[in-house]
Amino acid sequence: MEKKYAIVVIPNLTGTPKRFSISSKAFNSIIAACAIVVVGSLYFGYRHIKLSLEVVELDNLRTKTAQQDTQINNFSKKVKEFDVAMDRLKNLDKKLRIITSLESSHEEDGSLNALGGPADENLSLSDSVADGNNDLMAKIDSELDHLKKYAQLREASLEEINLFFNKQSSLLSATPSIWPVQGWVTGGFGYRNSPFTGRKEMHEGLDIAGRFGSPILAPANGTVVRVGYDTGYGKLVEIDHGYGVVTLYGHNSDIFVSVGDTVKRGKKIATLGNTGRSTGPHVHYEVRLNGIPVNPFRYIID
Repeated sequence: MEKKYAIVVIPNLTGTPKRFSISSKAFNSIIAACAIVVVGSLYFGYRHIKLSLEVVELDNLRTKTAQQDTQINNFSKKVKEFDVAMDRLKNLDKKLRIITSLESSHEEDGSLNALGGPADENLSLSDSVADGNNDLMAKIDSELDHLKKYAQLREASLEEINLFFNKQSSLLSATPSIWPVQGWVTGGFGYRNSPFTGRKEMHEGLDIAGRFGSPILAPANGTVVRVGYDTGYGKLVEIDHGYGVVTLYGHNSDIFVSVGDTVKRGKKIATLGNTGRSTGPHVHYEVRLNGIPVNPFRYIID
């Protein structure tokens, strides 16, 4: 005989209980169904929670992806702007080389290809990742290496031009290009009849007469290498300007510099006098190039 179970249902505390009987097989089926419902509910609840977390994570990834996409595109634009700036620098470099007549010491490696970001403006980073974002990053890396080499090339070229201008500036500042004293030339450079012997002799400088005590100025930057007295020159000063150029000032009344002093163009070094072998107040002004006297007029430009 099949075993049965009695089920009593009480509607409320005062109601009349109702009694049902159910076979053990049906009871077991109900229990099994309830277990399936409970397990299913737990499983689907777990899946819901997991999916919810995955959705949140996916949203975060999408936000991060969009941000990275924007950053890469902004970075690409900056690289392109830098590329344009380097092109302007290249043109400036070319103009300066034309001005200075400097020959290029190296061949250009070719123009840079501008990096403008992804080929498709509507292409997001997530699409790039799907299609192979490594290619985009590799391209950016390649462009950066190219720009680095380009910048090094321009730096070396401009350094060469800068060195040229520095040398020219130094040379110009060392050129005795102004009159050492205000006055008038009473004796020129070259052969003349000596005022003392009457015989023809080489006069290796200019005699510039003026008011006694007039300031004598350094006509260029240099270093004082000689201060003293000579029977012929009287009180004298000698300045080395570099590049093989040396100037000498004789017959001074007073001297205001010492050996080793560095002087700038226009600095007062002495006063006009009448010392040594002289017939009147003047300065004997010489310019020597590599030890050979040359006409000072070759350098005076004012």
